[in-house]
Amino acid sequence: MGMLINIDNGGTLTDICVLKDNNFYKTKTLTTPYDLSKCFFDGLRKASQEAYGQEDVARLLAEVDHIRYSTTQGTNAIVERKGPRLGLVVNKGSDLPSRLRKLDEELYDFLVGDRVAEVDLAALSDVAKGADTTSVITRLTSVGANRIVVSFESDKADEYEAQFKRLAFDNYPRHLLGAVPMLFSSELADDISEERRAWTAMINSFLHPAMENFLYNAENRLREYRTKNPLLIFRNDGDASRVAKTIALKTYSSGPRGGMEGVKTFSKQYNLKNVLSMDVGGTTTDVGQVINHAVDEDRRGLVEGVPISFGLCEIASPGVGGSSILSVKDGAIQVGPESVGAVPGPACFGRGGKNATMTDVNLLLGLLDPSTYFGGGLALDAERSRAAINENIATPLGITVDEALFQLRDAFEQKIANELKVYGKIEDDTVLMAFGGAGPMNSCGVAEKCGLSTVFIPKTAAVFSAFGIGDCDIGQSYAVVLKGNRQEALEAAYASLVERGERDMFAEGYGRGDYVTEARLVAEKDGAELVSKLNGAIAIPQEMAKADAVTLEVSVRKQLKTEDSSHASVKKGSPAKATKTRSLFAGDTGTQELPVYEVSFMEPGGHGVGPAVIEEEFFTCLVREGWEFVVTELGDIRLTKGEK
Repeated sequence: MGMLINIDNGGTLTDICVLKDNNFYKTKTLTTPYDLSKCFFDGLRKASQEAYGQEDVARLLAEVDHIRYSTTQGTNAIVERKGPRLGLVVNKGSDLPSRLRKLDEELYDFLVGDRVAEVDLAALSDVAKGADTTSVITRLTSVGANRIVVSFESDKADEYEAQFKRLAFDNYPRHLLGAVPMLFSSELADDISEERRAWTAMINSFLHPAMENFLYNAENRLREYRTKNPLLIFRNDGDASRVAKTIALKTYSSGPRGGMEGVKTFSKQYNLKNVLSMDVGGTTTDVGQVINHAVDEDRRGLVEGVPISFGLCEIASPGVGGSSILSVKDGAIQVGPESVGAVPGPACFGRGGKNATMTDVNLLLGLLDPSTYFGGGLALDAERSRAAINENIATPLGITVDEALFQLRDAFEQKIANELKVYGKIEDDTVLMAFGGAGPMNSCGVAEKCGLSTVFIPKTAAVFSAFGIGDCDIGQSYAVVLKGNRQEALEAAYASLVERGERDMFAEGYGRGDYVTEARLVAEKDGAELVSKLNGAIAIPQEMAKADAVTLEVSVRKQLKTEDSSHASVKKGSPAKATKTRSLFAGDTGTQELPVYEVSFMEPGGHGVGPAVIEEEFFTCLVREGWEFVVTELGDIRLTKGEK
């Protein structure tokens, strides 16, 4: 196996792992939201230090086969409502805006609000009226729109949008219009649902600026190092592709999807039938579930409950994480959804942050060691944490800081537990899998509040989402709604999409025979779907003849994934040996000395009981009283409440 670099960019931290000659190296760096390419290359520098013992980015990039990148920036932008203001162009007389708003009033008002303009479709064919027709662009920009989405409601939406596009570029040359980018929904997605198509275009337009600026900057900088292959973007459909062929919306929740790919592999390794996962980052907690070793994916995904035209893995991303702002509202503790991110970060980072976060709470509880946190690369200031909690929590509630600590911990754990219970299917065989930099920390407390008694923490927990994208396939997917004579449309569309796939895979470096092509038809009738794979015969099945709509879906994929059918064992051996102790705040009783078990010194079979602390370079886990742990054959950790 050659060298692979996987990068997962989060709102607070960016995770990097390197797989080289069956060796695994990991590191983290603070996310730099003002310039994502900075943390990208900071991570590469630190990764080269881990791999070679000295910083040598040039060597690292000369040797690497593939760099795969995933991000939660899109998820965080939606959660925190940070991004451009959109203008929406629809056809005259359409009630599409009101229907879109009904699906999610708050999100629609944030993205578009009253920045809506109408166009008479009959006037689009009159070039003489082009200036008047396209004056809607000026009207929208004058009321604050800095990106424009065009979505016409018609059976011929693609034709009308193409006409408007020609008129727009005739009357607003690109060197003028470039400051206000336009997106035409029919070019982005082919869908029989006008609402899905419009929402897809609006969310994509919202996410596009940040993704475009960073990804192209990063790719250009990589070219300076003459890397062998282009930067690959891991998408929310589980595959990867180069920057130029990646739609911004498909980066939404791509980081969490990487985590779910890892959970799926993990569930197979331990033959776990029902795994509920929580990936606790700085800004969000990504909640997912793998049942019978399968990741659930909706053909039409939901973004905050809003339907879009593309498929999405079923993941919830509530705004609760280690850097979520803790506050008091109406006399009650509120956790998130706003986050301090990496800049200014939690108060204890000493970067100007004044808000209280769970990182500050865990520092004052004694769980975090200021001298070793973040691999010893980030000093923590407990006095700043105490001041932030006193001002924002203790004083408003009329309690002491010490009294506030456990209330804050309980509120944080309860919010995550509530999200898990709402999202997940919890049964007798359900186990919780905790990962992310902050996932293991409160895993026992969250599990107890969910009624779960088994928790798994992977040895790669701190960078698990980055690790999870390591063996993704490279490919693309396409979809076309068949119109007119469906058989003729199918034959033409199939030939066109196969040719398109061939071009795209050639651009990725693969020719015919190097990749797999799969095609299927999806028929929709009365809200139900019927799926039929195309195996050689390019024909509409009889059972689809009277369907309301038939869509051809084609995928091309270079398969890189490998499967291992063996199962890892979990059994006790010699007791684990603590390497040191740590004083934890215990409330009225003062402090409590707990043993600290360092992951790097733990052997398979090693076991112990709580209360205790398990720690590695980038994560800390509190083993609560009544829980015990055992190190598995593969070096992962299983926690159980009560002896098992």
